[in-house]
Amino acid sequence: MANDLFDIPDWRLLRYFSVVAEEGSLRRAADKLYMTQPPLSRHMRHLEEMLGITLFERHSRGLTLTKAGLEVLRIARPVLEAQDAARLLLRRLGHGGNGSEAPLSIGLTTAFEQGIFSGFMKKLDTLRDNPLRYVRQPSPQLARGISRGRLNAALVALPLEVPGVRVSPLPYAEPLLAALPAAWLAGLHHDSQEPIRLQNLNGRPLFWFRRENNPAYFDHMRGIFTHMGFAPVYLEEPEEHDVLLARIAQGDGMGMLPRSFSAIGRRGVVFCPLAEGELLELRLGLALQMGGDYGPEDSAQEDDEPKTASQLRQIIAEAAHFLGTA
Repeated sequence: MANDLFDIPDWRLLRYFSVVAEEGSLRRAADKLYMTQPPLSRHMRHLEEMLGITLFERHSRGLTLTKAGLEVLRIARPVLEAQDAARLLLRRLGHGGNGSEAPLSIGLTTAFEQGIFSGFMKKLDTLRDNPLRYVRQPSPQLARGISRGRLNAALVALPLEVPGVRVSPLPYAEPLLAALPAAWLAGLHHDSQEPIRLQNLNGRPLFWFRRENNPAYFDHMRGIFTHMGFAPVYLEEPEEHDVLLARIAQGDGMGMLPRSFSAIGRRGVVFCPLAEGELLELRLGLALQMGGDYGPEDSAQEDDEPKTASQLRQIIAEAAHFLGTA
């Protein structure tokens, strides 16, 4: 049969499907697969036609799997994981069994504007002989990728706590800015170049994330808000930054974003410094697997860091001095 799913040798449609299912968003899945959304959307529709079932329920917040989609994922995932394992073993076999050409997977948090990582990536390329693969996701998802062994390391926003993941600070931080609807400034009688106090924004709607998305950071920020006497009206924050800025531009509420996002220059959005800037910094950290399997050089003691992990930490720490540069 010419249109049979199993005529496709590498099961690429099912691999795309598994990434979309994991991300719950075509945009994030497309970024992870290094492709654009339109062809990925076509692939998903084609897969549904081939299987004769509906895989996703599509809604404004993203995608959720149908009952049939969950069953397809349950069936396909072990095969895809077996393919990945076989590919890694064959690659190592082809290079003398030492895995010298196996790519390193490095996570980059989407909490910061992605331009800040340009200099870091260039420097890391000069420090590593192995090929590098970058994955861009929210910090909690990156940390889960570390704990499950899917990523070798990740740059994440702090504070962050995930079992089995060791996080240490890096020498990079940005102050949070108030992203305000331009129409608000006239009513506030405030110059956008002057710092604004949080208390001056009391009672106004603030786009904010759910606690279950990142409990450590949520509790940290709520503690600061309480200490500063800041009491906004919380609105659920959109997952995509472009949607968030669009909502702010139309006056639905304000946001708090690291300074690097001000470079986007969205019309109708004004980025104002905050008077509490020293307390409202977003820091970067390095996440590595705690007691992970890094090969035969691992220490026998659980609390000791494996030698390979220590080397990776040192290399990333050196490259981290180039964060925020082009």
